[in-house]
This record gives sequence, C-alpha cells and structure tokens, in this order.
Amino acid sequence: MTRFQPFLIILGIAALIAAPIGQGNYIVYTLCSWLLFSIAAMGLNLTLGYAGQVSLAQAGFMGIGAYITALMTLAGIHWGIAVIVSIVSSFAVGLLLGYPALRVQHHFLAFVTLAFNTLLFLVLRNEEEITGGSFGLSGMERPSFFGFSTDSNIAFYYFSLVCFLVAAFALWWILRSPWGRSFKALRENPVRAESLGLKVRRQTLLAFAIGSAFGGLAGALQAPLVQFIEPSSFALVHSLKLLLMVVVGGSGFFFGPMLGAAVVILLPEVLRFTEGYYLMIYAFLVIVLMVYSPSGLIGLGQKLVEKLKPKHEARRDLKQGVQL
Repeated sequence: MTRFQPFLIILGIAALIAAPIGQGNYIVYTLCSWLLFSIAAMGLNLTLGYAGQVSLAQAGFMGIGAYITALMTLAGIHWGIAVIVSIVSSFAVGLLLGYPALRVQHHFLAFVTLAFNTLLFLVLRNEEEITGGSFGLSGMERPSFFGFSTDSNIAFYYFSLVCFLVAAFALWWILRSPWGRSFKALRENPVRAESLGLKVRRQTLLAFAIGSAFGGLAGALQAPLVQFIEPSSFALVHSLKLLLMVVVGGSGFFFGPMLGAAVVILLPEVLRFTEGYYLMIYAFLVIVLMVYSPSGLIGLGQKLVEKLKPKHEARRDLKQGVQL
C-alpha cells in the first residue's frame, strides 16, 4: 500500500457519504443497487480473480440470500437474524457446489455453475407454495435497529453503505490472511501450490464458499431494498452481469468489482440522454475496453501510469565498458 492510498480511501468514503445528499429517490435507489451488486461482485472476484475458479452462479447465491431473508422477515423474524442465516446458508451451498471444482476447471466448471443457477431458477419458479412462483414475494419491511428506521431510501442507502464497508474490510482481511495468499497461489499454478504443501481441494472449496457468502449478503440487502423479489431477478443473465462487473473493473484487483459495478449499473443511467442509442454506446465502450485492456479498467489505469512514469536509463558508458 502506497502512502497515498489511505488518503484516497478516506476521500472515497467521504464521497460515498455525500453522494445521495440532495438527490432524488431514483438516484438514491440506483446508488443502493450499486452497493449491493458491488458486494456480490467482490465475492465473485474472490472466486474468479484470486482463486482462478470461473463461476456463473453468483446471482443464484443472491437469490438464496434474498428468498431466505424475505421468507424470514415476512414471518416476523428480524432482518439481523435473517441475514446471518442467509450468509451461512449461502456458504454451505457454495461449499457443496465447490465439490465439482475438485474435478473440473475453467470452462468446464463454468458449465457446472451455469447448470446450478438454472436449476435454482426452476426451483424458485415452480415451488409456488414456498417462493410464490412467478408472482414472487412482496411486502418485506426494511429493517430498524435500536429505533433507527431504514424505511426512507436515503436511510437505507447509509445502511447499505455500512454493510458494504464491512464486507470490503472482511475481503481485505481475507486477502491478507494465509487464506488469501493460498488463493493467489492456487490461481497462478495449482500444481506448484500443491507441491509447496497447500491443500488445493480445501482452498478451492473455501474460495467457493466465501465468495458465495458475499452473494448471500447482497441478496439479503436486495430483498428489503426492492421489497419484491421473483425468480427472474436471479436468472443466468444476472450472473453474467456480475461476471461482466468483475472483468470490466479488473479481475484480481481489490477495487475492480466496485469500479466494474459502477460501469455496469451507473454508466447506462449516465448515457440515457442519448435515448435509444445508449445501449449501443455502452456495449461499444465495453467491447473496446476488453479488446485493448483485458485486465479491465484498473489494469488500463496501471498501464497508463507506467507509461507516464519517467524511465531511468542506464549510463551508456557503463553499457560499453570503461575505455582504458
């Protein structure tokens, strides 16, 4: 960490605190969506960017968290208890889903997680007695803590911001723990990691489970934010959107998912002044970025910084040797 990074982090948190002030309900709602999708993308970045495991099921874990939270809060259970159950349940399901990762890798693993997301979507749609089927669930109340209510959009934004900061700190701690270093070794070279004594199977399962738990937290926030959930909100297309967030922002970079979520969630809103052309412009910008900077926006920024840095050239007389 450079000496300027703590200052930039404090400046960024201050900007997030000031962002909703004076804004309308729609802008505040959009900012809340960015925060919860950033949490889900952070979990996927841990699985994909640090552990090197491709997953297309992150929206499914959001669905698990959202439906558990919705069912429990509708039954009169406080959100604080529901979110713990949602995170633990997502962790457990991620642990079970991680077992196929022991035998398959890369695009084969993507097919396994794709099948899981599709299966979960069908279960949510067909089990009408529990999930409400295609009609979904509605009427979830927003949580209150010690007399502080989050009913208003701006209050729920600050509540989501606290959850976002806690999740970001948890990810920061994980990445600097022995687990995080093991995940990076697993991504770079599984064979070499195993030769150094790392238990590859355990680390793969752990990466899946922890990343899934982040998705469960995001889903637990989505249920009271929207106050209506239905199966198509957690279909495969949303898992692809989360994957796009990680790749566009910068896979394997700590701030990559946050930046990628801002691009995917906020950029279309900025481009709406172009009316019917904004989706075309948005898609074109994403394609250009992926062609010229596969490492995402943060990777592109690092390349620009390297080019702008003054280069130190070796003395030519030293290259040629001392002439006697």
